[in-house]
Amino acid sequence: MVPSLDVAGNNLTGTRTRDRRRLPDQTGMGASTAHLFMPKSETSPIPVTLKDCGRDGDGRHFSPSAARNSGPIREVLERVLPRNGTALEIGSGTGEHVVCFAKALPGLVWQPSDPDPASRASIAAWTAVERLANVRAPVAIDTRQAIWGVEDDAPFAAVVSLNMIHIAPWESALGLLAGAGRLLRPDGVFYLYGPFMRSGAHTAPSNAAFDADLKRHDPRWGVRDIDDLIGEAAPHGLGLREVIEMPANNLSLVFVKTAG
Repeated sequence: MVPSLDVAGNNLTGTRTRDRRRLPDQTGMGASTAHLFMPKSETSPIPVTLKDCGRDGDGRHFSPSAARNSGPIREVLERVLPRNGTALEIGSGTGEHVVCFAKALPGLVWQPSDPDPASRASIAAWTAVERLANVRAPVAIDTRQAIWGVEDDAPFAAVVSLNMIHIAPWESALGLLAGAGRLLRPDGVFYLYGPFMRSGAHTAPSNAAFDADLKRHDPRWGVRDIDDLIGEAAPHGLGLREVIEMPANNLSLVFVKTAG
């Protein structure tokens, strides 16, 4: 039996699983649905456990890791994101993150996205329960595609992606960088959160173990190196402004779109 990933808002098999074993939780996974940014036939068969916390069956799902890391991520976003405009989130999962951020940054209009219909339903349910006027209906985005379907709303003030690129093929990360560069306004912020390597080395033994575990399930997955991201981001006009230490051996990467 394969381990169960407690990520937000997604179930690869379409059914819930009773297998409660998990990949290492030091990454604080809680919003990523990156495994769904590839064709279904290529998806590794890792079931994802969801907990429905809607008492009245209102469609909301809950991720314990999202509950843990929402606060630290929110504190960074409150400091680094613009105060107005539209923020696009890639891989919104259950929707817990986006409602947290929308309440903390009410001057931004938030556009959540997720390729999984069940996740989009949870996002919509959370938005409805919280009665947030600054969160739009979730959309489906495949980062590998040249057109994301949100071009009419560009340029964006920010593009945010949490815990995505290590559980997706490298092509999905490249597409994310290209899309962020294409859709951000000058001086717009591109924000990544998750585990990362630095100069070819893991930042903690637990991250090294997590990386190995990911690659055992799918060799195209894995913890990405910041240097590789910097090199691939540069042609799209994205420059790394800041690296911020986060709890549980995670990092926040803040890129900025250069003018012109």
